[in-house]
Amino acid sequence: MRIRCLTIGRSRDRLIAELVERYRARCPWTIEFVELDLKKQVDRARRIDGEGDLLLAAIERDERVIVLDERGRSLSSEAFAELLGGWRDQGMADVACLIGGADGLAPRVRERADLLLALGTLTWPHELVRVLLAEQLYRASAILSGHPYHRA
Repeated sequence: MRIRCLTIGRSRDRLIAELVERYRARCPWTIEFVELDLKKQVDRARRIDGEGDLLLAAIERDERVIVLDERGRSLSSEAFAELLGGWRDQGMADVACLIGGADGLAPRVRERADLLLALGTLTWPHELVRVLLAEQLYRASAILSGHPYHRA
């Protein structure tokens, strides 16, 4: 599988980057984090709209799209792995995971999603969402391959 994690904003925290890299490096799938940044500071509504434009423009034609959204579906790790494995087995092995900015997502970004995914009901800082997503992608690959990392 090839997974691109499209994120709004730049991560400047070395510890966050190290944790993301730890899981990315362990995963047999190709995982790339792409940071998108809206250069101008504008009012909230225009910023959300501009960030939506950046995210949607970065999606490649054949990618399945997972949008991280607190109002999305909460899946178990097993169910998430099953979903990704199903896409892979159907020949849809390119996935884009979208992480919006701190002010939320434009409605058209949510509408583009093949899956709206919540990482629980807690609110997470956007930089930590990168770590949680990287870990869950690694865990999904471990579940699908029968690796003992996931113990349920």
